[in-house]
Amino acid sequence: MIMTNEWVEIMDQSDILCTMILSSEQFYQYLDAHRAVYTDTSLVGEVNSFTRLKEQYEEVQRFGKYHPDYSKVMKDIRVTKRKLDMVDAVANLKVAENELQDLLDEVSLLIGKSVSEGVKVPVSNPFFASSGSSCGSGCGTGGSCSCSA
Repeated sequence: MIMTNEWVEIMDQSDILCTMILSSEQFYQYLDAHRAVYTDTSLVGEVNSFTRLKEQYEEVQRFGKYHPDYSKVMKDIRVTKRKLDMVDAVANLKVAENELQDLLDEVSLLIGKSVSEGVKVPVSNPFFASSGSSCGSGCGTGGSCSCSA
């Protein structure tokens, strides 16, 4: 690949954009929320416990209700998730993640639309998807979900 002045300019602008995102309020809120969760050793233990439960859940899902531990695993994962969701630090982290994701989605849409109005940009927020920018869920299946990809 030959490096032209246009490529150099694109790389410089992408570095500037990256710096702007990393210095945004949403990013700092996310970092603070992330630190609040992952510096609390008891909360980290609960998150790790939930992760192990999720692995059991995925195994149970392979067999469905015919798995011998189906009811136990389904109940345990719901109870544990609800318990984690009720912790303020975890709730704040989820809010911060969503706000940062919205910022990234908006930037992606702006970049995509600057290239062409026909560019499909997968986004996580249906608000952005309703502007005709993508199929909404970023299904990536080429229209099999009855989107207009």
